[in-house]
Parts: sequence; C-alpha cells; structure tokens
Amino acid sequence: MSPKSSAQLPSLFTIATLGSHSALQILKGAKDEGFHTLAVVTPLNERLYASFAFVDEVIVIPKYSDFPKLEKELNKRKVILVPHGSFVAYLSMDEHKKMTTPYFGNKAVLDWEADRMRQRVWLTRAGLKMPRHFTKASEIDRPVIVKLYGALGGKGYLFVKNPEDFTARASHLVEQRYIMQEYVLGVPVYIHYFYSPLTGKLEIMSMDRRYESNVDSLGRIPLADQEGWDISPSYVVIGNQPISLRESLLAEAFNMGEAVVRVSRELCGERGLFGAFCLETIVTPDSEFFLMEISARIVAGTNLFIDGSPYSYLNYDEPMSTGRRIAREIRNALLSNSLDLVLDQSSRTTFSRSAAPNGDAVAVPGPGVPAN
Repeated sequence: MSPKSSAQLPSLFTIATLGSHSALQILKGAKDEGFHTLAVVTPLNERLYASFAFVDEVIVIPKYSDFPKLEKELNKRKVILVPHGSFVAYLSMDEHKKMTTPYFGNKAVLDWEADRMRQRVWLTRAGLKMPRHFTKASEIDRPVIVKLYGALGGKGYLFVKNPEDFTARASHLVEQRYIMQEYVLGVPVYIHYFYSPLTGKLEIMSMDRRYESNVDSLGRIPLADQEGWDISPSYVVIGNQPISLRESLLAEAFNMGEAVVRVSRELCGERGLFGAFCLETIVTPDSEFFLMEISARIVAGTNLFIDGSPYSYLNYDEPMSTGRRIAREIRNALLSNSLDLVLDQSSRTTFSRSAAPNGDAVAVPGPGVPAN
C-alpha cells in the first residue's frame, strides 16, 4: 500500500479544544488547514458549536473541569490540543500539566504566566518597563490597580487611591492572591504575537484594546454628573476593539516580543515560549510602553481577526487568524516530520515519528508561504 501523500496528512489528525474563549477561530483555522476538528463543550453551549460546519465533532462533558477525564479517549486518537484562556481558568495547574495528550505549546511557561510576581521577573529581565509594584497597602502613594491572579477577564480588579481606600474597599482580598500595580495613565494596547519554533521567526499578528464594564461607561459621564453616585469601577472585559499602532512604535513592539521570547529560554528551558502570546501594554502620552502582564497563549482579543488583520495581511496574502496560524504551524511541523518541536514534551507523541511519508523531512514554509 502506498504511503499517504503529504497533502493528506492533516486530515489524519484532529485539532481539539474546549468550546469557549477563542475556540471558534481555532477550529475554523484548523479546518482551513485541512484538519479534523473537535470541540469539547458543556450542555449549555453544545448547540452553538454543533451549528458550525467547520466543527466536525462535539463531545459533551458536564463541566469544563471534567476535561481531564477524557484523556484516555483522546489518547486513543491522533488528537492535538490547542489551549486557550479557559484551560487556565477551569483546570487546576496540576491537572493541566499532568495531561499527556499532545498539546501545542510549552507547559513550562504556565508556572510563569500564572504567578504575577514571576511575570514581573520575566518582563523586567527582558528589559521592559513595568509599573511600580506595591507590597503593602501602607506604601500606596499614588493610584493603583489591584489585580487578582488567573485568567479572569478583569473580574474582581479594583482601583484604589490610597491606603485608607484599600482598607475600606479591598480588605476582603486577604484570602486571595493579588498584586498591586501603579495605575499608569495611557492607552491600553494588547499586542498579539506568534513565534515559530520551526523558522525561529516572530510575527505580530494583530492588536486590540478591551472594552471593560463599567469603567468604560463611567468614562463617558462627566465627573460633575457622577457626584453623589455610589458606584465602584469594574474592569470586567465584555468585548474587544481593534486598534493599530503608529508605525513609528511598531519596531519597539516587535523588539519587546523578541526580548520576551529570548528570556523565556532562560526561565522555561531551552524551548521557551513559542506559538501565540500577548503582551498587555499601556502606551503613555510620551509614547512609552509600560508592560502590565503577559498571556502565554492565544487571547480572546484575536477573535476580532478571524478573517485576518492589517498586520497578518502583511505576511499572508490570505485570511490568517491567530487560530489558523497555530494550525498552519502544526501542519508545517507534520510536513517536515518536526511535530515534537511544536508540542509540549509531556505529550504522548507515539504518532509523530511516522507523520511524514517514508519519514522524510521536507522544507518548512516561512511566513506568507502556503503549507501546501
């Protein structure tokens, strides 16, 4: 029997993810690259994901935290998991890391992403500017934002003006993990990157800013009209808006991404950070970038660009979402017999060695070059 042609390889594999966060663009991108697609959903959203033609298969679980129970079933198949924010939000760190199903990305970065103080070490070591950090409420001498740990979409964040304000409004956080950062005035810009371990190249995929309720609503009401209202600002993210940087700032944005990837190899093993990631920045009136945090995975702001962004179009003469870029990387790895380079080392990669016909490696296309 003749071996499968390289063009047929993706159809032999299934790209799977949790039906939440950025799953639609991940699965649409996977389908566009020729993969079978699988959404793992809860009863609440089963009908939604089943309604899309690019979702080939739906598996229903009672709640997202039950996902690790599917591991044996997933490992019987040629499944590759693509993680997103819901993996961080609904699975414990131990569960997340113990799963051996082939997983796009490096799980070693999870410890650094989940701990905001470790993030600070990472970003400052990369030479990036960060807001002042406060360890005690008594130190607060300027407006600060209090952020909880985890991928919560801004839920529970507080704006605090002074130590007394913290005591009055944030004392309930004593049982939770949080960080106090100087509140930097400027424009929030979320920069979406993709780093390829196959080509060693970094790409800026897109950018967004978040729409937060109710703080953005309060910003449209004159201060005089807010007098007497007992309303605390809330930073819960309900949506995203596209944004593009002045081109004079683009080089610095690119350099920041490269620095973060470089330092990740010192902190997270030689493989470091690869695939999709996002830097949350504030750009001040002096055009300075301040780094607030890093998300070491695809972020929901990329959902704005399922048909591509102005930046992805510079590299690709076709629609290229971050979700599709992930699938393109997996496809390129299959075609070059390099799947191990794009999967976490804990993955069960018993199928990877025979991925390319006759075990022969082929050239890996770079940005802008179709995989087929």
